[in-house]
Amino acid sequence: MVFYKDEGLVYKPVEEIDLSPNSNETYLKSDVKAPRMAGIIIKIFTWILELRGFGTMVLYILKRDNLIHKLVSYAKLKEPPVYVPSYPWEDLKEKEVKSIQPDLSPLEQVQEAIGCLPEREILNAEPSFRRWTIQDYSRSYTSGETTPLMVAKRFLDAVHESSNPPLQMSFFINYNSEDILKQATESTHRYEQGKPISILDGVPIAIKDEIDCMPYPTTGGTTWLHKLRPCTNDACCVEHLRSCGAMLIGKSNMHELGAGTSGINPHYGAARNPYDINRISGGSSSGSATLVSAGLCPVALGVDGGGSVRMPAALCGVVGLKPGFGRVPHSGVLPLNWTVGMVGILAATVEDALIVYAAISGHSPSNPPTSLQPKVDFPLLKFTNSISNIKMAKYGEWFNDCKDEIKNCCYEALDLLCMNYGWKTVEMTIPEIETMRLAHYITIGSECNASLNSHPNKFNRTEIGWDARVALRVYGAFSSREYLNAQRIRNRQMHIYKNIFKFADVIVTPTTGVTAFPITETAIKYGEFDYINGAALVRYQIAGNFLGLPAVTVPVGYDKHGMPIGLQFIGRPWSEPTLIHISFAMQSLCISSYKKPQVFYDLLGKGEVRGTTSAEGMQAMLMKPSTSV
Repeated sequence: MVFYKDEGLVYKPVEEIDLSPNSNETYLKSDVKAPRMAGIIIKIFTWILELRGFGTMVLYILKRDNLIHKLVSYAKLKEPPVYVPSYPWEDLKEKEVKSIQPDLSPLEQVQEAIGCLPEREILNAEPSFRRWTIQDYSRSYTSGETTPLMVAKRFLDAVHESSNPPLQMSFFINYNSEDILKQATESTHRYEQGKPISILDGVPIAIKDEIDCMPYPTTGGTTWLHKLRPCTNDACCVEHLRSCGAMLIGKSNMHELGAGTSGINPHYGAARNPYDINRISGGSSSGSATLVSAGLCPVALGVDGGGSVRMPAALCGVVGLKPGFGRVPHSGVLPLNWTVGMVGILAATVEDALIVYAAISGHSPSNPPTSLQPKVDFPLLKFTNSISNIKMAKYGEWFNDCKDEIKNCCYEALDLLCMNYGWKTVEMTIPEIETMRLAHYITIGSECNASLNSHPNKFNRTEIGWDARVALRVYGAFSSREYLNAQRIRNRQMHIYKNIFKFADVIVTPTTGVTAFPITETAIKYGEFDYINGAALVRYQIAGNFLGLPAVTVPVGYDKHGMPIGLQFIGRPWSEPTLIHISFAMQSLCISSYKKPQVFYDLLGKGEVRGTTSAEGMQAMLMKPSTSV
């Protein structure tokens, strides 16, 4: 079938781009031309897309109307393609860091990280609510207040309760009570003998079902992928956690194939937001975010291919850290998006994120690196004001392209940082943001399509949810020309961001353009096609993935419905210590106003932070109408 060739944009050389706040570069808002669909409508739309001739025409129109043709497909660029967002090592001379010796074991790196933490919590005021942290678990075990076995039993009771009406939280795709109790018993014996392996010994940690973790299959949120790709070993990051004694509590729920932003999985249920179970948790690391938010573990692992750690972390009111490309080994992770997806951490606090980052970063002794590894530094978090003269780049038009409540909350958080620490915001223009979003979408879609095509004719499309079928049909429509142009745009953007970081230490944005929106009943059964809200959710997160930059989100407030709001910091390559410093400083200013979710479990049994978990306590929330956005 032959279509009229659209006119593509001619991009000026990177050297001619003006990044000043008075630049004549135009901010192009996402103007998604695709209706929100669920129920019978998404089924009909899927059937249309899968028609050989007519479906091809519809896809052509969708790509044209959503500016893919103009900005990417037929664009004219001088830059050669760059396929992997890797950077040469650069010593950034970061302040207040501890240099870590090369070739330390995960256990030794965790011990080094512990030495970087404050001796006590740094708070501006007494918090009204706080989640239990890794250090809380370790102290409770060491003192004998509780044991890993007691925690495991409370955990299993909580999962059973939350999996049934009226909650139906759908935290997990798979968990094994016998394996969890076995790990807990062994950890309890180590504490009784006074020989815990590390501070992580017996601490519950969940693993997104995109990461290999024995004894579970890795489904990627599907009902069939594990049959084609059996899980035979732990992923490298899981191997590191296990070597530190962590209690691995199962495979958390996720959006099917990571191909969506709502966290609604038609096979395993909607991972519901603990702040309001009638609203989404965000995807695709939905189960990991909800488990940490609801207190069932202080840390969980996710994979961030397009904001898939930071987005649900922000919507569920927890910390989300995505290290830079290459910092955490990717072996044992489903190869769905290998140049944009990175293992990330969802945590109760920034300190917890640092501890687990220390455990999982670096190579495994059983999987030595093939090239020289960059130096690893950990931030010294003894004081929140230990680093000064931080400059935060802000592009006003981009920053403001979100709901008013998010914008106002994030500006207040920025003002707090500047007033308390003397840091400065630097107004800049960040060009071609929508172009990069579309180029990333082509890249992640093409990589997912290529990965699944390595299993030709071995799965039936009727086994796939309707929204994932739509996504896969769109992914399969991208051409080699479009993929190559997307990689040229990647090269171009890497140079643009390198120039931005000549003027600032980090880029600051809201984490999402909207807060968690309501779940519809039809979406639970069939999935949902919602690229309008999807584009708003990923609006600020693409640079971290497409350009391989480290990024972190920290909770800074709530909207009028009590739904969490996150503030994001994006760093230059290899700048994780500075990002963790900044996010720790932000956390210390906001933590006193953190609110308890409506669904929360106190696994340490202290009673001080126990949340609503009974059926009676949930009735008011369950009776709230679920309206459309």
